[in-house]
Amino acid sequence: MNEDFSSLEDRIISVLKSIYDPEIPVDIYELGLIYDIQVSRKKEVKIIMTLTTPNCPVAESLLIEVKERVQSIEGILNVDLVLTFDPPWSREFMSEEARLELGM
Repeated sequence: MNEDFSSLEDRIISVLKSIYDPEIPVDIYELGLIYDIQVSRKKEVKIIMTLTTPNCPVAESLLIEVKERVQSIEGILNVDLVLTFDPPWSREFMSEEARLELGM
C-alpha cells in the first residue's frame, strides 16, 4: 500500500516539475514554492504552496494550472491547493539544482 502512495507522490512531483514560474526559468518544485504534499488513503491530495511574492502577477493562473495538472493524474480524486505566505518564500528554499540554473 505504501508503494502506491509513494508512486503517486512521485507522479505529483513529476507534474509539479513541469510547471515553470513565468518570471524565473526554473520549475516551481525546484524553486521551493511547494511546501508540502499530502496524499490521503482516499487519494485526495493537499498541496501547500507559496509564491515568490504576494503580488505575483500570475498568481491566479499559476494556482489554477497547478490544481488542474495535479488533478489530471490518474487515480487522484481531489486536489486541495492551499496558498500560504507563512513562511514567506526566500531563495534559501530553492534546490541546489535551481541555484546552479540561476548561477547563484
